[in-house]
Amino acid sequence: MAAFKHLTIIILSSILISCGSNSGKKNADFKIITNAEKGDIAIDGTLKLSIQNKKNHTIDSIVYTLDGKVLAAETPLLNFKLGKQSIIAKVFYNNEQQTASTNITILNDETPKIFTYRIINEYPHDITSYTQGIEFFNDTLYESTGQYKESKLRKINYHTGEVLKNINLANEYFGEGLTILNNKVYQLTWQKGTGFVYDVNTFDKLSSFKYGNSKEGWGLCNNGTVIFKSDGTEKIWLLNPETLIEEEFIQVYTNKGKIVGINEMEYLDGKIYANRYQKDGVAIINPKNGAVIGVVDFSPLKKRVTQHDGLDVLNGIAYNPTTKTMFVTGKRWDKLFEVEIIEK
Repeated sequence: MAAFKHLTIIILSSILISCGSNSGKKNADFKIITNAEKGDIAIDGTLKLSIQNKKNHTIDSIVYTLDGKVLAAETPLLNFKLGKQSIIAKVFYNNEQQTASTNITILNDETPKIFTYRIINEYPHDITSYTQGIEFFNDTLYESTGQYKESKLRKINYHTGEVLKNINLANEYFGEGLTILNNKVYQLTWQKGTGFVYDVNTFDKLSSFKYGNSKEGWGLCNNGTVIFKSDGTEKIWLLNPETLIEEEFIQVYTNKGKIVGINEMEYLDGKIYANRYQKDGVAIINPKNGAVIGVVDFSPLKKRVTQHDGLDVLNGIAYNPTTKTMFVTGKRWDKLFEVEIIEK
């Protein structure tokens, strides 16, 4: 292989689970070689890239690209997002150019910590509500519920369960998660690709918005400047709160692989707490890179509510700044639990 005159490396971001495939031109003269074992590499590792030059061309330069970030030939991964990453190599030689690509999957480097909980209080909750999302605002609970012809947006006195304000969604919409930011309630619907924006006090509908690359609406939360949206996959989308455009995404991964079914979410102290659909548990996620840093098993709570035919899974997590505690409930549960989360 001829000596390289120039080597620049850049990496692009997209995420899923993968086993390092190569693509590009059929019978391509160049192939990207990485040190990712079976395509997987931990985030605390260093990615090493090189090119297999099958026909011994005289190479002028190589540009490895991904999202415009410039990297060294040996690149520490700590500042990258987890998940499947597509690496593109542009090889310049003999006044020609050829492209090669490969996928790697960046995994977390640590096993998630295990958390448990302590029940502080139990409050009444409407047993008919198919809870999709809850959030506190001014010590008042806001709730979005689902099912066709049953979907609602509600304002609730959580101490008594009294419904202070209620609006019903049109019959064709299946309500999903909600979040509150800048005195506006943002509410998702499931498969219509549409969300709604309301005045937090009057529930007057201010506008609606369409989803982008995410195909479904599941859960919402915010950190004061960004809205996070789940779609039932491993992806969490970051929305601009002014335009509601999906500007980027993270993917939720452990040290073993991706975690799907991300549903109702709550943002607290730099972390996303996310219900996993059908799991009766919560994943604690680093919103910068998608790493699952902890899990909370809430499955015993389901046995503490009234057992009935319509009883469904845990879904509903909200932090109350007034009490400085977390609240959880579920679909058609007759109780809302105030809890303290504790590391085992």
